[in-house]
Amino acid sequence: MDNNPYIPVPAKLVDVVEETHNIKTFVVEPVRPIVFEAGQFVEMTVPGYGEAPFTPSSSPAVSDRMEITVMRVGQVTERLHALGPGAELGIRGPLGAPYPLDTFCGREILIVGGGVGLAPLRALLFGLLEHVDRYHRIVLRYGARTPSDIIYRDAVSSGWGQNGKLDVRVCVDEGDADWKGNTGVVTTILEPECLSCDPANGVAVVCGPPIMMKFATLKLLDLGYAPADIYLSMEKNMSCGVGKCGHCRLGRYYACKDGPVFTYDAIESINKIWD
Repeated sequence: MDNNPYIPVPAKLVDVVEETHNIKTFVVEPVRPIVFEAGQFVEMTVPGYGEAPFTPSSSPAVSDRMEITVMRVGQVTERLHALGPGAELGIRGPLGAPYPLDTFCGREILIVGGGVGLAPLRALLFGLLEHVDRYHRIVLRYGARTPSDIIYRDAVSSGWGQNGKLDVRVCVDEGDADWKGNTGVVTTILEPECLSCDPANGVAVVCGPPIMMKFATLKLLDLGYAPADIYLSMEKNMSCGVGKCGHCRLGRYYACKDGPVFTYDAIESINKIWD
């Protein structure tokens, strides 16, 4: 019964961290450990309201506690945002395909995130930083709408506490009186004056709103990244999580079952992948 992909594991909500006005991180403890890899997702059940897919934002090295960062955008997330510690939830998964970290060894890794898209990338960052010396270099470029929309603010501003081993730069679409960083969309910090990269020995990982992912991907191609070296997190429209409902169809693929991690060369010929 434990292996039934349709039955969630009971979990208790133990903490809630407010990231922004509409984004919170939910810390849950399942009744048994749940092991996942960076890039995989879970279905979180809110009893009486339904379930929705989310990618864990915590370290894959931790299996007895999971952090999931959620934007309030619909019925299930609205109810979830109203809950406090002690609430009963459910976790179904892990589901989907992870990032192939073994193939990243020895290479430069450029991570490009936008908005709440940094949440799935946080698990990837934890996974990479767990063995930071395996990689030639790790670079993070992140964009948010305004300074108040930046998630994981303390970690971002401290470079994840890596003392320079993680190259971080952040931009916002619209700054305020206190903002001293870059202003503009995330592709502006992929320009040569903000980024020195090695596409020939590098991989790039992108996650964020579809329009951001589209233009970030085009910029990465301009920089010289091969389509096979650009990894995209195509999480939109996922529902059942096991390739049965068809909502997340991408050409011949199902995002939930064959992804959500895809290389750009696998999906670039599919019509309207950014819609």
